[in-house]
Amino acid sequence: MSLEARTKDHTGTDTPAQPAAPHARLRLHRAFHSRHLPDDRDIIVYLPPGYDEHPDRTYPVLYMHDGQNLFDPATAFAGRTWQVHEHADAAIEAGEVEPLIIVGIYNTGDRRLAEYTHERDWQRGGGEAAKYGRLIVDDLIPFIARTYRVRTGRASIGLGGSSLGGLVTLYLGLRFPQHFGKLGVLSPSVWWNHKSILGYLNERAPEIWERPRLWLDVGEGEGRRTVQDVDQLARRLKANGWIDGENLHVERFPALTHDEPSWAARVRPMLRFLFPAAR
Repeated sequence: MSLEARTKDHTGTDTPAQPAAPHARLRLHRAFHSRHLPDDRDIIVYLPPGYDEHPDRTYPVLYMHDGQNLFDPATAFAGRTWQVHEHADAAIEAGEVEPLIIVGIYNTGDRRLAEYTHERDWQRGGGEAAKYGRLIVDDLIPFIARTYRVRTGRASIGLGGSSLGGLVTLYLGLRFPQHFGKLGVLSPSVWWNHKSILGYLNERAPEIWERPRLWLDVGEGEGRRTVQDVDQLARRLKANGWIDGENLHVERFPALTHDEPSWAARVRPMLRFLFPAAR
């Protein structure tokens, strides 16, 4: 199916896929609308090598926040992307990672902080992550399932992001554990609202019947407080039933900082842990 091929949009209407994506296996869907939040946003979809050549095959899917920073230098912060397309292709072709579909959800600029935070901070505002989560589970996941050949079981659906995107990944993984079986939590903003995510973890973990597979990381160049916060989160995860080396991987990356090139360096190992190829 080419970029000009017709697909079903998020309202169920037959509509052309947008041709403005920077690669033939990236599909851009403009102005995705949700009933839960006021702002429309673009969605970009990475298809793995061989997608068009194997029409009977279905794929796991990873949803990622800050979608404009993942693939396209024209939309990425300071023109630097996570190089997700390149890293995913290399890992799949090397037999390290199961072929998967990756869905980038663009943030909405000024409302990013509100949508990526689970509680309102009295100084900074925020607190709309539950609505953002409903956008994903009620609107986006069904749209992707209608439009692409994805597996719909919890074990085949992941969520990932960095900074506030890492925070909202953890929060939504805890709030909607029936939907997300894999979480990529990079450089999470544990500090938000006096580290209230740690208390939420304590509350929700006993109610989750199966712990999602969870990648947690931090760059040692991100600052002592950020490293200490991630260490504290790792301890809290282990105390709540995650097992290091089984359903939890925690890693510090020497010298890496809080920016797109540093997160790009973690894409391939994150994919290897969350979506390992069958041996």
